[in-house]
Amino acid sequence: MSSIKITCIVVDDEPMALNLVESYVEKTPFLELKQKCSSAIEAMEFIKTNPVDLLFLDIQMPDLTGIEFSKMLPKDTRVIFTTAFDQYALEGFKVEAIDYLLKPFDYAEFLAAANKANTWFELVKGKKKPIVSEEKEFLFVKSEYKQLRIKLADVLYFEGLKDYIKIWLKDNPKPILTLMSLKSLEQELPETQFMRIHRSFIVSLNNIDVIERSQIIIRDQRITVSEQYKPKFLEFINNNSL
Repeated sequence: MSSIKITCIVVDDEPMALNLVESYVEKTPFLELKQKCSSAIEAMEFIKTNPVDLLFLDIQMPDLTGIEFSKMLPKDTRVIFTTAFDQYALEGFKVEAIDYLLKPFDYAEFLAAANKANTWFELVKGKKKPIVSEEKEFLFVKSEYKQLRIKLADVLYFEGLKDYIKIWLKDNPKPILTLMSLKSLEQELPETQFMRIHRSFIVSLNNIDVIERSQIIIRDQRITVSEQYKPKFLEFINNNSL
């Protein structure tokens, strides 16, 4: 049995097809349906604020085709195409789709495709997950083919850059680079010590030197607290102010 949950959405402009795939997702234990959408435009708006792992995506849709939409997705978001037209199969695999389901397909075919996605995510998430001690005093990160032990007390902040993270440490002028996402790292860090204050930054609360309006200063680095994360950060300030 899978040890992970794969979040997904279903996108199809045909209501019957949409409901069928929804029913298949709901009976598959390792899939978690977040939304069903009747167009690629609707799906695009949803994932802007609700990132998901996987899309079950129809190809032939008005305004924006599934192929066109798939090219706009984040790198770690994977696709299983669903279509009634087999001539799209080659084009689907060119955009690195996990699988291609030709309508009409039954649950066994759906499950085979979903299992491919499950295998992919277990491998990828397993590689990217840091090893954290029970006391949350340190973590191991992979950098330049080595597993480096990083003391959390030495971390000033984490800076996200596409698929990489820069780890800035005390007494270290150069950051450590590691291949993973800020989202997955955030889930592993102790909330009492670290807080995400920007799409690209997680900061060490113990190492903040100055708070100035909507910015924090750590050493010589100014980091803006974005609107999305401001309420939580203001709560932290209020709870720790005289």
